[in-house]
Amino acid sequence: MTAAFDHIPLIDIGPLFGSDATAKAKTASELADAASNVGFLYITNHGTEPALIERLEAAAADFFALPLETKQKYYIGKSTCHRGYVPTGEEGYYNDEPTKVDLKEAFDLALDLPASDPDYLAGNRMLGPNVWPAELPGFKTDINAYYNAALALGNVMFRGFALALGLPETYFEPLVTKPTSQLRLVHYPQNNTGDTSGFGIGPHTDFECFTILHATKPGLQVQNADGDWIEAPPIPGAFVVNIGDMLEAWSNGRFVATGHRVLKTPVERYSFPLFCALDYHTVVKPMPEFVSADNPPRFPEITAGDHLVAQSINAFRYLRTLLAIGEISMPDTAPSDQIFGHDSLKNEKNAATLEV
Repeated sequence: MTAAFDHIPLIDIGPLFGSDATAKAKTASELADAASNVGFLYITNHGTEPALIERLEAAAADFFALPLETKQKYYIGKSTCHRGYVPTGEEGYYNDEPTKVDLKEAFDLALDLPASDPDYLAGNRMLGPNVWPAELPGFKTDINAYYNAALALGNVMFRGFALALGLPETYFEPLVTKPTSQLRLVHYPQNNTGDTSGFGIGPHTDFECFTILHATKPGLQVQNADGDWIEAPPIPGAFVVNIGDMLEAWSNGRFVATGHRVLKTPVERYSFPLFCALDYHTVVKPMPEFVSADNPPRFPEITAGDHLVAQSINAFRYLRTLLAIGEISMPDTAPSDQIFGHDSLKNEKNAATLEV
């Protein structure tokens, strides 16, 4: 369970790139403390070139500046592997009040596999080729460059979190050979209406192992164990990293998937989360090392990809429509309700208004 924290810790992860075992162990200890007590952290000395981030921001701004009818050509509902444009109102966490929508738009992509990939040909909705806007010839190059760099950083973080859990440093390597790791380009338009009901994105936990986030403006808030919302503004030169559902389940709650949200922002905001995931068919359940008489298994056995599909069905309108007409089905291993994050998030997950 998270603590009643009042700030997000900042960790220099430079030692994870080196060979000094003592320095790595110190960094791993810091990661373990942040992952257990907060579920969020900032990382510095991560090695990502600023030019890659600058081109990412510029490419996203160019795409979202396109006319709506042009962006709709790449609507995610036209994709067979969950790629493309997510218009305002397509995605949300307001199951109890379907008229409420998040004030954002997005563009989703992942590992860019060929159309001949066997998992894609088998109908796997989370693996396959990306969608690229023909109107922006440099978009694919710039976005792929950032995706590949962020994915490489994710592999470094997997090693760090393995050490933080007391596991061999290479524990996760055979489980991330073809991961379902998604990169989202998210655009939060300026909200100058004075309406503070709803959110840029509503309270939720992330579905995968952990997330690496770059954002351009404040707006992100993180919920502590008392239910208070703590600001997590951007820090120059740092990424935000947060624990997701799969690491919480694997560690039997030692690491926690902390709930978070984004407020409607008075200034235009972009964010770029990379959701670092496992290979689709990876089975996740509490490791024996984290199970005891005092802490029995708190999570059912889950297939990582099935969890991602189930949560995506819950969040995306086009997938709920396909489910309703019988074109897709809910995975058998999907939990029936929200089991991740602390109790205050579970109680508020579908809250549709923001108290200020």
